[in-house]
Amino acid sequence: MKPIESSPAAPPSLERRSIHDDSCPSFQDALELIGRRWTGSILSAARRGASRFGDFRAVIDGISDRLLSQRLKELETAGLIQRTVTPTTPVQIRYRLSQDGRALVDALQPLARWSLHRSGRNGGTSGPAA
Repeated sequence: MKPIESSPAAPPSLERRSIHDDSCPSFQDALELIGRRWTGSILSAARRGASRFGDFRAVIDGISDRLLSQRLKELETAGLIQRTVTPTTPVQIRYRLSQDGRALVDALQPLARWSLHRSGRNGGTSGPAA
């Protein structure tokens, strides 16, 4: 009878996950959330003071009402946007960045600078560097 071979131990690099590891599920979730179309524009508009649905629509050129509403709900569910309803006639709904949302926007600033540097280096294109 042939002995059963055990599988080799995982390499040390695969044993632990950290926020710096792209295989970390929470890191992947965060990338997927911020990578969705219009999410960056919505977060940026909120950081600059947009608070009502019409404010977002006015500063984000090309977004549909349906998609803006969907993204605001997703960001609220993720805890990045806080929604406040004032029961007046008509009802007033305001949005603002949560503490986590502000922290995320702050964390994205180096990426924004990197992208501006990169677009300048590539003559305004977003493709790979030559």
